[in-house]
Amino acid sequence: MSERILLLRTSALGDVVHCLPVLRALRRARPQARIGWVVEAPIAPFLAGHPDLDELLVVRLRAWRRRPFAPATLAEVGAFLAALDRFAPDLVLDLMGNHKAGVLAALTLADRRIGAARRSRREPSSALWLSETVPPRGVHAVDRALSLLDALEIPPGPADFGGDVLLPKMPEAVREQLARHPEPYVLVHPGAGWGNKRYPPAGWGEVAGRLRSQGLATWVGVAPGEEELAGAVVAAAAGAAVAVPAPDLASLAALCRGARLVLGGDSGPLHLAHALGAPVLMLLGPTDPATNGPYGAPERVLWHQLPCSFCHRRFADTKACLLEMTPARVVARAGELLVK
Repeated sequence: MSERILLLRTSALGDVVHCLPVLRALRRARPQARIGWVVEAPIAPFLAGHPDLDELLVVRLRAWRRRPFAPATLAEVGAFLAALDRFAPDLVLDLMGNHKAGVLAALTLADRRIGAARRSRREPSSALWLSETVPPRGVHAVDRALSLLDALEIPPGPADFGGDVLLPKMPEAVREQLARHPEPYVLVHPGAGWGNKRYPPAGWGEVAGRLRSQGLATWVGVAPGEEELAGAVVAAAAGAAVAVPAPDLASLAALCRGARLVLGGDSGPLHLAHALGAPVLMLLGPTDPATNGPYGAPERVLWHQLPCSFCHRRFADTKACLLEMTPARVVARAGELLVK
């Protein structure tokens, strides 16, 4: 019987992207293995159909916590546990480092449940759920995830995101948009999970104006729930930027692949763009470029050093670490990257 390996990284998009090299390395080393991945429902379309995955086990943990005893929740939990039982992994890789992943690992009843060492976990006591722990190597999130392969004696090799197999189909709406507007464009994705990760709309507006003076159009991706933010960027650009629908990850991926440059903050869409092989420029505020910047491409990140830099604290509003990064500096660095 083929070995069964289960990856635990339920969310968010950027974190899932950072774990893709683990999947690729596993498939190279264990071509006959059956590999599964536990992922939250909103992220599942990103991994669906991935050639290195044999099974997706979809959860809705956040929704289940809100209504734990609702009949729909109980039915969904039961279906997930049945799927987990059918998959019956021989080993589990905890790529999260918290109690949520620890409980999921324990529920598998797998003999080998591998994760980062206690001191390197987001929730140190969650190491109690594991059978083996591994001291992470490196600094970047990608390298630290790949460290778990040490327990399996699998050399990580160069990190491979497999960008060519990610979301390969171009939605028709994007195809039509590109056909109607064949001019070169820069794509701005203004959203991010934390308020203090978001470069201000006024700044993006000025960036768009400066890019237009250099002959480049600016498209602002409109993600679900970020319509107001994208609208503020377009308004601040005063005609130098247009809003472009990005209703799903497949549309976003197609827009990224077509862009001369993708601009944004430390967000899942920017990490996705980098994994796809699209040229990016990431503006970092509260997070450290060494751990959260575009992997292997330090020249594609901008930050402003302050005494409080890289606090990794969540705030609702943009702080000085981004506010003091001028649009002129952003456009100057973008110009350097565009000529490469």
